[in-house]
Amino acid sequence: MIGYYILLGAIALISWLVSSTLKRKFEKYSKVQLRNGMSGKEIAEKMLSDHGIYDVEVISTPGQLTDHYNPKNKTVNLSESVYNQRNAAAAAVASHECGHAVQHAKAYEWLKMRSALVPIVSVTSGMSQWVVFGGLMLGAAAGLGFGYWVAVAGLVMMGFATLFSFITLPVEYDASNRALAWLKNKNMVSQQEYAGSEEALKWAARTYLVAAIGALANLVYWGFQVFGGSRD
Repeated sequence: MIGYYILLGAIALISWLVSSTLKRKFEKYSKVQLRNGMSGKEIAEKMLSDHGIYDVEVISTPGQLTDHYNPKNKTVNLSESVYNQRNAAAAAVASHECGHAVQHAKAYEWLKMRSALVPIVSVTSGMSQWVVFGGLMLGAAAGLGFGYWVAVAGLVMMGFATLFSFITLPVEYDASNRALAWLKNKNMVSQQEYAGSEEALKWAARTYLVAAIGALANLVYWGFQVFGGSRD
């Protein structure tokens, strides 16, 4: 278990460093005001319009870094700071979330795969580690093969969450690429503003990369516990 706690600590540290850098980048580029004077809401609405998407609503949502696209009700949800602000960071976030709306409209395969996994992951991700741990404890206490299969079931649950994390990577990177291409091709931002938007989105993507690596490391660790020691 000591190795597991070291692993958790290392991943938590890396995640904290990336998240802290992301916040600093957004604070920095929140001070770079857009020359076109458009708010995040207006940026989002124009990107949707330019892609021929008229059935998606842009709305404000409470909190910070709570921005997301909801494919169920077709809404681009922008945090209050992004929705109302007129800076490079707001432009980056707003166009990125619209990138997901474009993916949805174009039936982007990776987004379809991620959406298909959402119902499964929402049920299993929170309990998977406990199921694995419980199966191992049951097997250790009673020496029952049943405990082994409980642990394997937990690993399968964990595997779905890990798969979801990795499928999320191309979805997020593609949304950023669509956003940056649109900002550049439509001359929505100056060169300085574009550089800020690009860097902000790169650091945002790295948070998903760290999460995926963490999920894989967690799966591998518990896999060794189940398959390495359960049948000795």
